[in-house]
Amino acid sequence: MAVTINCDMGESFGLYRMGDDAGIIPFIHVANVACGFHASDPDHMRATVRLARAHGVRVGAHPSLPDLQGFGRREMKMGRDELANALIYQIGALTGFLRAEGVELNHIKPHGSLYGMAARQEDAAHAVCDAADVFGVPILGMTGTLHETVYPARGHRFVAEFYADLDYRPDGSLIVTREHEAKDPALMAARCLRAITEGKGTAIDGSDIPVRCETICIHSDTPNAIDIARAVSAAVAPFTPERTA
Repeated sequence: MAVTINCDMGESFGLYRMGDDAGIIPFIHVANVACGFHASDPDHMRATVRLARAHGVRVGAHPSLPDLQGFGRREMKMGRDELANALIYQIGALTGFLRAEGVELNHIKPHGSLYGMAARQEDAAHAVCDAADVFGVPILGMTGTLHETVYPARGHRFVAEFYADLDYRPDGSLIVTREHEAKDPALMAARCLRAITEGKGTAIDGSDIPVRCETICIHSDTPNAIDIARAVSAAVAPFTPERTA
């Protein structure tokens, strides 16, 4: 299976700008578009769908906890039904814009703290699946977590994700910060290549951790995201599909 590069994007809101979507999109295959609860708004959602379509980039939904002020990176206590309904609401909104632009929904990828909750909490993982049942698309997630066990058990295709610009703990879990720091593009590219060829990642203490890498994530709000995307794209080019635009 070819390895894709994905990016969390479409996160500007009103007059506030987040990331350089136009600058990064030539280096990716898949866009995870914010759906309004942690970032974005109707105008930016549609604009991002149009940008992706123009570059032949597939579009997935990037739904969040209802935490606009915290950018979806603060955990919240929500019941399974409430959380599933919040996800259906957000994905449904993006699906409307996709339909308007003649684009199909490609996948679902929970954002921020919701992603982490679904990795560890049964109810959260099942809430993601409850929403995915409605839309019938694959779900991106982390190997070695409930993503990898619950999603397939519920009949959904699980796509294993590796992060180019986040650090990992020795137990293989992600270190998610409220704000992302700039990273060395060459080092990030080397880590992605190792994840593909050796199935290994590097934890913050220097130890090896097992990983799977069907898709590589780069965050648009990392300060040097475009430099990272350029370096990663070049390094893993032999393993990625050709872009359609």
